Amino acid sequence: MRDILAEIVEKKKDIVAQAKQDMPLSEIKRQMKYGSFRMSSRFAEQPWNLIAECKLQSPAKGRLTRSHSVEELAKIYEANGASMLSVHTDPHFLGCNEDFQKVRKLVDMPLLRKDFVIDEYQIYEARYLGADAILLIARILTPEQLKQYLYTTWSLGMDALIEVHDRRDMEAALATPAEYIGINNRNLVSFTTDIQNTLDLLPYADTERTLISESGIFGPEDAKILRDAGCDGILVGEGLVRSSDVGVMTQKLIAAGIRKTA
Repeated sequence: MRDILAEIVEKKKDIVAQAKQDMPLSEIKRQMKYGSFRMSSRFAEQPWNLIAECKLQSPAKGRLTRSHSVEELAKIYEANGASMLSVHTDPHFLGCNEDFQKVRKLVDMPLLRKDFVIDEYQIYEARYLGADAILLIARILTPEQLKQYLYTTWSLGMDALIEVHDRRDMEAALATPAEYIGINNRNLVSFTTDIQNTLDLLPYADTERTLISESGIFGPEDAKILRDAGCDGILVGEGLVRSSDVGVMTQKLIAAGIRKTA
């Protein structure tokens, strides 16, 4: 079976090597401005948060939308109450650094740089691009790298969402002081999704952390199931961009996580 994650990571090595040549780390550090933990500030405002993803393509499913650009999606998400935006910078998702910078200029809300971090250089690069948070995928990092990269992220004023896929990943994440843990419902080999993965892993999570379910969420029903199971928020891409009305679906996913008081 094709291992899509392995393919992406292998290609990423070349991309990072080229980036280092184009803009050395010393130059990035010279131009970079430190962040102010905007993700943490925003998430502290409410008990349920939606990270809305500006996602145009999937390596497994191909093009997901031709109706909206990354910038248009960002404006829709912001106008309809998303807590944070996730913007891809990996070419397998039709993402690029230029798109991230365009969104950064367009909206005034926390931005997560969605990429496959395999080198500390990418963390500094993310902050240089204007990221407020990055994704750290436990599966592609050693436990030592995961902890070190988390500390580097914090040192730059950014938050980190540590992504896990199974119990081994969860153990690695819990061995760090990470505040945000994302449970990805995507099989990293086949890239199929099922929210059951979150439900299976939640009993092994630390409820003192902020737990985010990622991928495979296609409507408010899924969001309610995850909320009731103990999630503090969701990260949604395909379920938003493929909906008939992106703005309305954004509102529905937010409302689904709000518990009604008597």
